[in-house]
Amino acid sequence: MNTLRLTGVQLRYVNKAFWRNPASAFFTFAFPLMFLVIFTALLGSFKVHLIGRTISSATYYVAAMAAFSVISACYTNIAMYVTFQRDLGVLKRTRGTPLPSGFYLGAKVVHSLLIAVVLVVITAAFGRIFYQADIPTGLSLLRFLIVLAVGAASFSALGLAITGVVPNADAAPAVINATILPLLFLSGIFIPLGKSAPAWIHWIARVFPVQHFASGMQAGFLETSFDWIDVVIVAAWGAAGLLFALRKFSWEPRV
Repeated sequence: MNTLRLTGVQLRYVNKAFWRNPASAFFTFAFPLMFLVIFTALLGSFKVHLIGRTISSATYYVAAMAAFSVISACYTNIAMYVTFQRDLGVLKRTRGTPLPSGFYLGAKVVHSLLIAVVLVVITAAFGRIFYQADIPTGLSLLRFLIVLAVGAASFSALGLAITGVVPNADAAPAVINATILPLLFLSGIFIPLGKSAPAWIHWIARVFPVQHFASGMQAGFLETSFDWIDVVIVAAWGAAGLLFALRKFSWEPRV
């Protein structure tokens, strides 16, 4: 009970700090919807051929932006937040307080998971209202929730892991975006991958977790073919990220 109470207290603090920065909070929720509208407007209406189903581009981007929402909340935001807190000396000072350091990071991770869930709900509702996208139900909903939980936890672990290689806060935006933006393009988040795409792009997409996570999310949203190997690969990347974070994570600013 003491563990839950401490986590809850710190979680409330993190949540208050999040909403006290309205500009950051607004764009956290606005970015996925902005990208959804921009891509559907710029690229127009076309058919996307997935395994077992052909869908409209608008419906495809609803599922893609839901996946992007989770990655943004759990990977990018955590990595940026922790790096800046580390360089400001907040992490170091936190270790000198009665609050166990694990609870401090744990509360941030839990908050990011909650934000990710809210983002997915908003994206799904937006897609349903404006693009007549399907809402997962039944077995598809259960699979979707499993993929969402595994993906959010894994990308949170990877967000903590990447802080181990970010030298300082000034370099954080460049390093973090450089590790995720290319994969978003190469994994079909921003542009659907067709059979005409070069083989090396498909190979890269299969190695990294982004495409597998997006495929699992699509299976829930669009009722396309669901493959548990996608969940296993995402979870394996999360476990590897957690192990790396345990070895390389730093509580003190780097010189």
